[in-house]
Order: sequence, then C-alpha cells, then structure tokens
Amino acid sequence: MTTLQLKRVIGQADPAIATAFGCIVALLLVGSLYSSSFLSPEYLLQQLKVASFLGVIATGMMIVILLGQIDLSVPWVVAVGGMMSTAATGWGPAGELLAIPFGVACGVGLGLVSGVGVAYLRVPSMIITLAVNAVAQGLMVVHTGGFSPQDSSSEAMRYIATGHVLFGVPNALLVWALIGGAAVYLLARTTFGRAVYAIGNRERAAYLSGVDTQRTVVIAFAIAGGLSAFGGVLLAGYASKAAQAMGDPYQLPAIAAVVLGGTSILGGRGRYLGTVAGVILITLLQSILSVMQIEEFGRHVIYGGVIIAMLLLYGREQWVR
Repeated sequence: MTTLQLKRVIGQADPAIATAFGCIVALLLVGSLYSSSFLSPEYLLQQLKVASFLGVIATGMMIVILLGQIDLSVPWVVAVGGMMSTAATGWGPAGELLAIPFGVACGVGLGLVSGVGVAYLRVPSMIITLAVNAVAQGLMVVHTGGFSPQDSSSEAMRYIATGHVLFGVPNALLVWALIGGAAVYLLARTTFGRAVYAIGNRERAAYLSGVDTQRTVVIAFAIAGGLSAFGGVLLAGYASKAAQAMGDPYQLPAIAAVVLGGTSILGGRGRYLGTVAGVILITLLQSILSVMQIEEFGRHVIYGGVIIAMLLLYGREQWVR
C-alpha cells in the first residue's frame, strides 16, 4: 500500500470506530498490568465468547437506533427468550427441537407489538418498549408463579453457547459472526437496509420518496426482539438454565456498545464494525471493572457516562435536521 493510499484509508476511517479500537488496545494494556494472563489467547477467546452474547443483542439494538428509535424492552425480552426456550424442553423430544425457534418466536412477537405501537399508533418508542418490557415481566412472573424457573436448557442450546466446533473457536462466537454478517448484508445490500438509514435521517422525506416506513419500522423492531430473545437462548444455554433477571445486565451495555461504535443515537448513521468494536470494548471494560471489584452501580454510572460522552462527541451535528 502506497503512502497516498494509506492517507486515503485513514481519511475515510470513522473517528468513533478508530477511537473505540484505540480504547480496546488501551484496555488490553491496562488489563495486562493487573493479570499476566489478560493477553493470553485462552483469556481473549473467553472474552470474545462472553462478548458474543452482548453482540447478538446489540445487533438488534443497532437496527432500532438507526431508525432514530430506542428499545427499552431488552431486559425482559431476553428473559422471555431464555425462559420460554427452556420451558419448551419439558415438552419431550418435540420440545427439544422447538426450544430455540420457540424462544426466538416469542421475542419476535414482542418486537412486533413494539413495532406496531411505534409505526401505526405513533407511540414514542421509549414508552411502548417500556410497556412491552413490563408486560413481558408480568407474563414471566405468571409463568413461574414468582419463583425461579426450574426448567433446564436443551443439549442444542448448551452446545451452541458453550461448545467448540472449529479449531477451538467458541460456537457462540461463530453464531455472532454469522448474525453480524447477515446484519451487514441486510443494512448495506438490501432495500430494507437503505430504508432504515433513510428513515433515520428523515422519516418524512423517506415516506415521500416511496419508502414503506411503517412496515420497515415494524420489521426492524421484530428483528430486534428476535435477536434479544436469541441472546436469552444463548445465555440460558451458557448457564444451563434461565433466570428471571438474566436480561437486566444487558440494557445499558447494548445501548452503550452501539453508541460507542459511532452509531448516531438520533438515527441515520452508523456502521456495524463500530458496534463490534463497542461490544468488545464494553466486554473488556466489564472484565477490568470486575477485576477491580467495582460494584454494579458503579458500572452503570460508567456506562451512562460513556453514552453522554459519545453523544457530546459525535451526536451534536445530528441535532438539527
């Protein structure tokens, strides 16, 4: 590569993505000061495995944020995916086969409710997704009677979440790579993807240009719901069972990962590579905070501060449309 070509590549680089990857390198160096095994291949693979769960959920969150919307139903949609998939395993051999698609389908259904509320009823996404989150929580409490779920995950769920099939690479990481590849293709190469960016930039202009904005919004929320539920399926497979609060730690990190990667919180701008960087950054940050024994409330303060900082750095030019 010539010097001129290198300058062009650097000039075209997204500053948010470059910053995120720079922070990843800094965190790796800081982590190595606390533990000599922090840079070992085994530890890094383990971190990528953990990151894959957040990565799946953040993929759906990115699609919704690109619309200029927000999804606050993640905690209990994740729980629904995990709890419904494990519940299906109690149906016998047929339930073992249907466990994963059933859990994902429940998430898609909840996402459709949010999408219809936003697209057709014109309810603000923050309100409707909070309502869906509350409904999902109520349904799961009814399902379990208020007690911890006793169902266990299926063998397929455990294999996908914890197994290795290719040169020691975790299956969960391969699944995230497949979902990420599909998301890149969907956003960059399809009419739906172009519509998502158009709506995020200016919904009225997209509508006047012939984009079916309502259908696009509904599909986007359905995809986000399905991916959140699938994240719950993976988490249930990883832990061998589901839990009522299993999705609580993923709401703020999912948003933070997307924003850290340079996706505008107001929609219309963002690249999936940035979301990948944001997910890895958040995962490494969580690991270091755990090593430093920072309490959970402190982590939330840090996530919120990160979102505010990135809004100030990359969101100001998007306020006027």
